Amino acid sequence: MRKKYLFAPGPTPVPERALADMALPIIHHRAPEYSAVLQEVRDNLKYLFQTKNEVLIFTSSGTGAMEGCVSNLLSAGDHALAIRGGKFGERWYDICKAYSINVSAIDVEWGHAVTVSQIKDALEKDPEIKAVYIQASETSTGAFYPVKEIAEIVSARENTILIVDAITALGVVDIPQDEWRIDVVVTGSQKALMLPPGLAFASLNDKAWSFVEQSSLPKYYFNFKKEKKSLEKNQNVYTPNVQLIIGLREVLREIKEEGLEHVFKRHASLANATRKAVQALGLKLYVVDKPSDALTAVYAPYGIDAGKITKLIREKYGITIAGGQDAVKGKIFRIAHLGYFGCFDIITVISALEAVLKELGYKFEQGAGLKAAQEALFGK
Repeated sequence: MRKKYLFAPGPTPVPERALADMALPIIHHRAPEYSAVLQEVRDNLKYLFQTKNEVLIFTSSGTGAMEGCVSNLLSAGDHALAIRGGKFGERWYDICKAYSINVSAIDVEWGHAVTVSQIKDALEKDPEIKAVYIQASETSTGAFYPVKEIAEIVSARENTILIVDAITALGVVDIPQDEWRIDVVVTGSQKALMLPPGLAFASLNDKAWSFVEQSSLPKYYFNFKKEKKSLEKNQNVYTPNVQLIIGLREVLREIKEEGLEHVFKRHASLANATRKAVQALGLKLYVVDKPSDALTAVYAPYGIDAGKITKLIREKYGITIAGGQDAVKGKIFRIAHLGYFGCFDIITVISALEAVLKELGYKFEQGAGLKAAQEALFGK
Protein backbone atom coordinates (compact mmCIF):
# COMPACT_ATOMS: atom_id res chain seq x y z
CA MET A 1 0.00 0.00 0.00
CA ARG A 2 1.27 3.49 -0.88
CA LYS A 3 -0.25 6.70 0.37
CA LYS A 4 -0.95 9.31 -2.31
CA TYR A 5 -0.20 13.00 -1.94
CA LEU A 6 -1.65 15.81 -4.04
CA PHE A 7 0.58 18.83 -4.68
CA ALA A 8 -0.99 20.06 -7.91
CA PRO A 9 -2.50 23.57 -8.06
CA GLY A 10 -5.96 22.08 -8.32
CA PRO A 11 -7.52 19.83 -7.36
CA THR A 12 -6.06 20.18 -3.88
CA PRO A 13 -6.49 18.00 -0.76
CA VAL A 14 -9.86 18.04 1.00
CA PRO A 15 -10.08 18.31 4.83
CA GLU A 16 -11.38 15.27 6.67
CA ARG A 17 -14.31 17.14 8.21
CA ALA A 18 -15.54 18.20 4.78
CA LEU A 19 -15.12 14.68 3.41
CA ALA A 20 -17.15 13.30 6.30
CA ASP A 21 -19.95 15.81 5.75
CA MET A 22 -20.08 15.08 2.02
CA ALA A 23 -20.40 11.36 2.79
CA LEU A 24 -23.68 11.91 4.67
CA PRO A 25 -26.95 10.99 2.94
CA ILE A 26 -27.97 13.56 0.35
CA ILE A 27 -30.72 16.06 1.11
CA HIS A 28 -33.17 17.56 -1.36
CA HIS A 29 -32.13 20.89 -2.84
CA ARG A 30 -35.59 22.41 -2.41
CA ALA A 31 -36.03 21.33 1.20
CA PRO A 32 -35.85 23.80 4.15
CA GLU A 33 -32.78 21.92 5.43
CA TYR A 34 -30.86 22.81 2.28
CA SER A 35 -32.00 26.44 2.40
CA ALA A 36 -30.50 26.73 5.89
CA VAL A 37 -27.20 25.34 4.59
CA LEU A 38 -27.19 27.77 1.69
CA GLN A 39 -27.90 30.74 3.97
CA GLU A 40 -24.81 29.94 6.03
CA VAL A 41 -22.74 29.42 2.88
CA ARG A 42 -23.86 32.78 1.46
CA ASP A 43 -22.86 34.60 4.64
CA ASN A 44 -19.47 32.95 4.88
CA LEU A 45 -18.65 33.44 1.20
CA LYS A 46 -19.00 37.17 1.81
CA TYR A 47 -16.47 36.79 4.63
CA LEU A 48 -14.04 35.00 2.32
CA PHE A 49 -14.44 37.48 -0.54
CA GLN A 50 -14.37 40.38 1.94
CA THR A 51 -17.46 41.90 0.39
CA LYS A 52 -21.03 42.92 1.10
CA ASN A 53 -21.99 41.65 -2.36
CA GLU A 54 -23.85 38.45 -3.11
CA VAL A 55 -21.48 35.70 -4.24
CA LEU A 56 -23.02 33.73 -7.09
CA ILE A 57 -22.61 29.94 -7.06
CA PHE A 58 -22.64 27.72 -10.14
CA THR A 59 -22.21 23.99 -10.52
CA SER A 60 -19.31 24.07 -12.98
CA SER A 61 -15.57 24.45 -13.15
CA GLY A 62 -14.16 27.93 -12.69
CA THR A 63 -14.26 28.38 -16.45
CA GLY A 64 -18.06 28.50 -16.25
CA ALA A 65 -17.92 31.61 -14.07
CA MET A 66 -15.29 33.06 -16.39
CA GLU A 67 -17.59 32.59 -19.36
CA GLY A 68 -20.45 34.13 -17.40
CA CYS A 69 -18.28 37.18 -16.74
CA VAL A 70 -18.23 37.80 -20.47
CA SER A 71 -21.78 36.85 -21.45
CA ASN A 72 -23.38 38.75 -18.55
CA LEU A 73 -21.28 41.91 -18.61
CA LEU A 74 -20.81 42.80 -22.27
CA SER A 75 -22.57 42.99 -25.61
CA ALA A 76 -21.35 41.91 -29.04
CA GLY A 77 -18.81 44.38 -30.40
CA ASP A 78 -17.92 45.86 -27.02
CA HIS A 79 -14.24 46.56 -26.47
CA ALA A 80 -12.35 44.55 -23.82
CA LEU A 81 -8.77 43.99 -22.72
CA ALA A 82 -7.29 40.63 -21.71
CA ILE A 83 -3.86 39.99 -20.21
CA ARG A 84 -2.20 36.99 -21.85
CA GLY A 85 0.62 35.95 -19.56
CA GLY A 86 -0.19 32.25 -19.33
CA LYS A 87 -2.77 29.59 -20.21
CA PHE A 88 -5.54 31.17 -18.17
CA GLY A 89 -5.00 34.70 -19.44
CA GLU A 90 -5.32 33.21 -22.90
CA ARG A 91 -8.62 31.72 -21.80
CA TRP A 92 -10.06 35.16 -21.03
CA TYR A 93 -9.10 36.24 -24.54
CA ASP A 94 -10.58 33.14 -26.16
CA ILE A 95 -13.90 33.46 -24.30
CA CYS A 96 -14.21 37.07 -25.40
CA LYS A 97 -13.56 36.04 -29.00
CA ALA A 98 -16.22 33.32 -28.75
CA TYR A 99 -18.80 35.98 -27.83
CA SER A 100 -17.79 38.40 -30.62
CA ILE A 101 -16.18 40.87 -28.25
CA ASN A 102 -13.69 43.30 -29.77
CA VAL A 103 -10.92 42.15 -27.46
CA SER A 104 -7.32 43.32 -27.48
CA ALA A 105 -4.49 41.69 -25.57
CA ILE A 106 -1.43 42.62 -23.61
CA ASP A 107 1.01 39.79 -24.15
CA VAL A 108 3.22 39.30 -21.12
CA GLU A 109 6.24 37.01 -21.14
CA TRP A 110 5.38 33.84 -19.25
CA GLY A 111 6.73 33.94 -15.71
CA HIS A 112 6.29 37.70 -15.46
CA ALA A 113 3.44 39.91 -14.28
CA VAL A 114 1.69 42.60 -16.26
CA THR A 115 2.70 46.08 -15.16
CA VAL A 116 0.39 48.87 -14.10
CA SER A 117 1.82 51.11 -16.81
CA GLN A 118 0.94 48.54 -19.49
CA ILE A 119 -2.68 48.54 -18.33
CA LYS A 120 -2.78 52.32 -18.15
CA ASP A 121 -1.30 52.72 -21.63
CA ALA A 122 -3.80 50.26 -23.13
CA LEU A 123 -6.76 52.08 -21.56
CA GLU A 124 -5.51 55.44 -22.79
CA LYS A 125 -4.96 54.04 -26.27
CA ASP A 126 -8.53 52.68 -26.45
CA PRO A 127 -10.98 54.69 -24.30
CA GLU A 128 -13.83 52.41 -25.43
CA ILE A 129 -12.56 49.45 -23.38
CA LYS A 130 -15.42 48.43 -21.09
CA ALA A 131 -13.86 45.44 -19.33
CA VAL A 132 -10.35 44.47 -18.24
CA TYR A 133 -9.83 40.74 -17.66
CA ILE A 134 -6.83 39.69 -15.57
CA GLN A 135 -5.54 36.92 -13.37
CA ALA A 136 -4.56 37.55 -9.77
CA SER A 137 -2.39 34.44 -9.67
CA GLU A 138 -1.57 32.96 -13.10
CA THR A 139 -1.74 29.25 -12.30
CA SER A 140 0.26 28.10 -15.32
CA THR A 141 3.30 30.17 -14.36
CA GLY A 142 3.02 31.04 -10.67
CA ALA A 143 3.17 34.79 -11.32
CA PHE A 144 1.15 37.18 -9.14
CA TYR A 145 -0.31 40.34 -10.68
CA PRO A 146 -0.56 43.81 -9.03
CA VAL A 147 -4.31 43.58 -8.53
CA LYS A 148 -4.66 46.45 -6.06
CA GLU A 149 -2.83 48.92 -8.29
CA ILE A 150 -4.71 47.84 -11.40
CA ALA A 151 -8.02 48.17 -9.53
CA GLU A 152 -7.10 51.75 -8.61
CA ILE A 153 -6.69 52.64 -12.28
CA VAL A 154 -9.84 50.90 -13.50
CA SER A 155 -12.10 52.06 -10.65
CA ALA A 156 -11.39 55.65 -11.65
CA ARG A 157 -12.97 55.00 -15.06
CA GLU A 158 -16.75 55.27 -14.93
CA ASN A 159 -17.36 53.08 -17.99
CA THR A 160 -14.76 50.35 -17.38
CA ILE A 161 -14.84 47.42 -14.98
CA LEU A 162 -12.16 45.04 -13.73
CA ILE A 163 -12.75 41.29 -13.68
CA VAL A 164 -10.24 39.26 -11.68
CA ASP A 165 -9.71 35.53 -12.02
CA ALA A 166 -8.72 34.76 -8.42
CA ILE A 167 -9.07 31.01 -8.78
CA THR A 168 -5.63 30.33 -7.28
CA ALA A 169 -5.49 33.52 -5.24
CA LEU A 170 -8.68 33.85 -3.21
CA GLY A 171 -8.10 32.30 0.20
CA VAL A 172 -4.34 32.37 -0.36
CA VAL A 173 -3.50 36.07 -0.31
CA ASP A 174 -5.37 39.13 0.85
CA ILE A 175 -7.66 40.38 -1.95
CA PRO A 176 -10.33 42.49 -0.20
CA GLN A 177 -12.87 43.03 -2.97
CA ASP A 178 -14.75 45.95 -1.48
CA GLU A 179 -11.75 47.78 -0.04
CA TRP A 180 -9.83 47.57 -3.33
CA ARG A 181 -12.97 48.35 -5.39
CA ILE A 182 -12.60 45.26 -7.56
CA ASP A 183 -15.70 45.00 -9.70
CA VAL A 184 -15.80 41.22 -10.18
CA VAL A 185 -13.92 38.40 -8.44
CA VAL A 186 -14.07 34.81 -9.68
CA THR A 187 -12.89 31.59 -8.02
CA GLY A 188 -13.45 27.82 -8.03
CA SER A 189 -13.95 25.13 -5.43
CA GLN A 190 -10.90 22.98 -6.13
CA LYS A 191 -8.16 25.39 -5.04
CA ALA A 192 -7.91 27.22 -1.71
CA LEU A 193 -11.54 26.32 -0.97
CA MET A 194 -10.29 22.76 -0.44
CA LEU A 195 -13.10 20.94 -2.25
CA PRO A 196 -13.35 18.66 -5.28
CA PRO A 197 -13.87 20.43 -8.62
CA GLY A 198 -17.42 21.37 -9.49
CA LEU A 199 -18.33 24.77 -8.03
CA ALA A 200 -17.60 28.21 -9.49
CA PHE A 201 -18.16 31.57 -7.83
CA ALA A 202 -18.48 35.17 -8.97
CA SER A 203 -18.95 38.27 -6.83
CA LEU A 204 -20.07 41.51 -8.50
CA ASN A 205 -20.22 45.01 -7.03
CA ASP A 206 -22.87 47.60 -7.88
CA LYS A 207 -20.85 49.00 -10.77
CA ALA A 208 -20.58 45.55 -12.33
CA TRP A 209 -24.30 44.90 -11.84
CA SER A 210 -25.02 48.05 -13.87
CA PHE A 211 -23.10 46.42 -16.72
CA VAL A 212 -25.23 43.28 -16.33
CA GLU A 213 -28.33 45.42 -16.91
CA GLN A 214 -26.91 46.62 -20.23
CA SER A 215 -25.60 43.28 -21.53
CA SER A 216 -27.36 41.83 -24.56
CA LEU A 217 -25.27 38.70 -25.12
CA PRO A 218 -27.10 35.34 -25.02
CA LYS A 219 -27.10 33.54 -21.70
CA TYR A 220 -29.07 30.73 -20.16
CA TYR A 221 -27.43 28.58 -17.48
CA PHE A 222 -24.84 31.20 -16.50
CA ASN A 223 -27.43 33.90 -15.98
CA PHE A 224 -26.21 36.18 -13.21
CA LYS A 225 -29.49 38.04 -12.64
CA LYS A 226 -31.51 34.84 -12.31
CA GLU A 227 -28.95 33.28 -9.98
CA LYS A 228 -28.80 36.32 -7.71
CA LYS A 229 -32.60 36.48 -7.48
CA SER A 230 -32.75 32.81 -6.56
CA LEU A 231 -29.91 32.99 -4.03
CA GLU A 232 -31.69 35.78 -2.20
CA LYS A 233 -34.41 33.21 -1.51
CA ASN A 234 -31.77 30.66 -0.38
CA GLN A 235 -32.24 28.62 -3.52
CA ASN A 236 -30.30 27.86 -6.69
CA VAL A 237 -31.93 28.37 -10.07
CA TYR A 238 -31.05 24.87 -11.26
CA THR A 239 -30.12 21.67 -9.47
CA PRO A 240 -26.88 22.32 -7.56
CA ASN A 241 -24.21 19.86 -6.51
CA VAL A 242 -25.74 19.40 -3.09
CA GLN A 243 -22.85 17.45 -1.58
CA LEU A 244 -20.30 20.05 -2.67
CA ILE A 245 -22.44 22.78 -1.10
CA ILE A 246 -22.50 20.71 2.10
CA GLY A 247 -18.70 20.43 1.92
CA LEU A 248 -18.46 24.14 1.20
CA ARG A 249 -20.32 24.93 4.40
CA GLU A 250 -17.69 22.98 6.35
CA VAL A 251 -14.56 24.40 4.68
CA LEU A 252 -15.88 27.94 5.09
CA ARG A 253 -16.38 27.22 8.77
CA GLU A 254 -12.77 26.02 8.98
CA ILE A 255 -11.51 29.13 7.20
CA LYS A 256 -13.40 31.33 9.67
CA GLU A 257 -12.04 29.32 12.59
CA GLU A 258 -8.48 29.90 11.40
CA GLY A 259 -9.17 33.52 10.47
CA LEU A 260 -8.25 35.13 7.16
CA GLU A 261 -5.15 36.83 8.55
CA HIS A 262 -3.76 33.48 9.72
CA VAL A 263 -4.76 31.81 6.45
CA PHE A 264 -2.71 34.34 4.50
CA LYS A 265 0.27 34.03 6.87
CA ARG A 266 0.21 30.23 6.60
CA HIS A 267 0.27 30.33 2.82
CA ALA A 268 3.09 32.89 2.80
CA SER A 269 5.12 30.71 5.18
CA LEU A 270 4.64 27.55 3.12
CA ALA A 271 5.50 29.37 -0.10
CA ASN A 272 8.64 30.86 1.41
CA ALA A 273 9.80 27.47 2.73
CA THR A 274 9.24 25.83 -0.66
CA ARG A 275 11.15 28.53 -2.50
CA LYS A 276 14.04 28.43 -0.01
CA ALA A 277 14.20 24.64 -0.29
CA VAL A 278 14.39 24.40 -4.08
CA GLN A 279 16.95 27.20 -4.23
CA ALA A 280 19.07 25.40 -1.65
CA LEU A 281 19.13 22.48 -4.09
CA GLY A 282 20.62 24.76 -6.72
CA LEU A 283 17.38 25.02 -8.69
CA LYS A 284 16.16 28.24 -10.28
CA LEU A 285 12.73 29.74 -9.64
CA TYR A 286 10.65 30.35 -12.76
CA VAL A 287 9.08 33.50 -11.27
CA VAL A 288 11.50 35.81 -9.49
CA ASP A 289 9.85 39.23 -9.25
CA LYS A 290 6.51 38.42 -7.62
CA PRO A 291 5.79 34.69 -7.21
CA SER A 292 2.35 33.57 -6.13
CA ASP A 293 1.95 32.10 -2.65
CA ALA A 294 -0.35 29.47 -4.18
CA LEU A 295 2.36 27.51 -5.98
CA THR A 296 6.06 27.49 -6.75
CA ALA A 297 7.24 27.05 -10.34
CA VAL A 298 10.78 25.72 -10.73
CA TYR A 299 13.10 25.21 -13.67
CA ALA A 300 14.19 21.59 -14.06
CA PRO A 301 17.96 21.06 -13.85
CA TYR A 302 19.86 21.46 -17.11
CA GLY A 303 19.61 18.30 -19.19
CA ILE A 304 16.69 16.82 -17.25
CA ASP A 305 13.18 16.93 -18.70
CA ALA A 306 10.73 18.23 -16.08
CA GLY A 307 8.30 15.57 -17.24
CA LYS A 308 10.66 12.91 -15.90
CA ILE A 309 10.59 14.56 -12.49
CA THR A 310 6.79 14.73 -12.32
CA LYS A 311 6.46 11.15 -13.63
CA LEU A 312 8.98 9.60 -11.27
CA ILE A 313 7.80 11.42 -8.17
CA ARG A 314 4.25 10.24 -8.91
CA GLU A 315 5.04 6.65 -9.82
CA LYS A 316 7.63 5.98 -7.13
CA TYR A 317 6.40 8.08 -4.22
CA GLY A 318 2.70 8.65 -4.94
CA ILE A 319 3.17 12.42 -5.08
CA THR A 320 1.42 14.44 -7.80
CA ILE A 321 3.00 17.73 -8.77
CA ALA A 322 2.32 19.64 -11.98
CA GLY A 323 4.47 20.09 -15.04
CA GLY A 324 4.73 23.04 -17.38
CA GLN A 325 2.31 23.78 -20.20
CA ASP A 326 2.80 24.82 -23.82
CA ALA A 327 6.08 26.75 -24.23
CA VAL A 328 7.42 25.63 -20.84
CA LYS A 329 6.38 21.99 -21.09
CA GLY A 330 9.33 19.86 -20.04
CA LYS A 331 11.14 22.92 -18.70
CA ILE A 332 9.43 23.59 -15.36
CA PHE A 333 7.53 21.77 -12.64
CA ARG A 334 5.06 23.30 -10.20
CA ILE A 335 4.59 22.49 -6.52
CA ALA A 336 1.33 23.71 -5.00
CA HIS A 337 0.84 24.77 -1.39
CA LEU A 338 -2.65 26.25 -1.34
CA GLY A 339 -5.60 25.16 0.70
CA TYR A 340 -5.34 22.22 3.10
CA PHE A 341 -1.56 22.28 3.54
CA GLY A 342 0.70 22.50 6.58
CA CYS A 343 4.41 22.60 7.29
CA PHE A 344 4.96 18.83 7.20
CA ASP A 345 3.43 18.62 3.74
CA ILE A 346 6.29 20.80 2.50
CA ILE A 347 8.81 18.57 4.27
CA THR A 348 7.26 15.57 2.53
CA VAL A 349 7.34 16.94 -1.01
CA ILE A 350 10.88 18.34 -0.68
CA SER A 351 12.10 15.01 0.67
CA ALA A 352 10.61 13.17 -2.31
CA LEU A 353 11.97 15.79 -4.74
CA GLU A 354 15.48 15.26 -3.40
CA ALA A 355 15.16 11.50 -3.85
CA VAL A 356 13.95 11.89 -7.44
CA LEU A 357 16.63 14.39 -8.40
CA LYS A 358 19.31 12.09 -7.02
CA GLU A 359 17.94 9.15 -9.00
CA LEU A 360 17.93 11.25 -12.18
CA GLY A 361 21.61 12.02 -11.72
CA TYR A 362 21.40 15.62 -10.57
CA LYS A 363 24.31 16.61 -8.31
CA PHE A 364 23.47 18.49 -5.12
CA GLU A 365 24.12 18.39 -1.40
CA GLN A 366 21.70 15.79 -0.12
CA GLY A 367 19.46 17.16 2.61
CA ALA A 368 20.11 20.78 1.67
CA GLY A 369 16.53 21.34 0.57
CA LEU A 370 15.10 19.74 3.68
CA LYS A 371 17.36 21.80 5.91
CA ALA A 372 16.37 25.03 4.19
CA ALA A 373 12.67 24.17 4.43
CA GLN A 374 12.94 23.29 8.11
CA GLU A 375 14.86 26.47 8.92
CA ALA A 376 12.27 28.55 7.07
CA LEU A 377 9.39 26.85 8.85
CA PHE A 378 10.80 26.27 12.34
CA GLY A 379 13.79 28.63 12.62
CA LYS A 380 17.49 27.83 12.84
